[in-house]
Amino acid sequence: MKAVIQRVSHAKVEIDGETIGQIDSGFMILLGIHTEDTLEDVAYLVRKISKLRVFEDSEGKMNEDIQSAGGKILSISQFTLYADTKKGNRPSFISAARPEQAIPLYEAFNQQLREAGIAVETGEFGGDMDVTLTNDGPVTIVIDTREK
Repeated sequence: MKAVIQRVSHAKVEIDGETIGQIDSGFMILLGIHTEDTLEDVAYLVRKISKLRVFEDSEGKMNEDIQSAGGKILSISQFTLYADTKKGNRPSFISAARPEQAIPLYEAFNQQLREAGIAVETGEFGGDMDVTLTNDGPVTIVIDTREK
């Protein structure tokens, strides 16, 4: 799994002009699921994200995790994170998991974050979404479970 985690002051996702998910302070996460990913990857990623200390404490240092900061998560499935651009100009997405594998893992990811006590809003898997955000910092971190 590959997660692009952006600390935001606001983020929302819309489909056909209708807001389907929205948060204020927290993380906007783009999540790519690889063909070899399992529930172990989900658990690892949830542990890392829930403990990631990138929110400022009372002294202005990045020392608090999302729960301590009272943040929420907007989770967006994004198969294009596994684009292979080595050959030619048209990306290949052969490494991205097919929906029958990816949907249960995406849902497990969101559920495990909720079970960790974090409020989670989502986009629509496979939907044509408009995502807007205000990156706070900016702080953007990439975690790839293939590199653990």
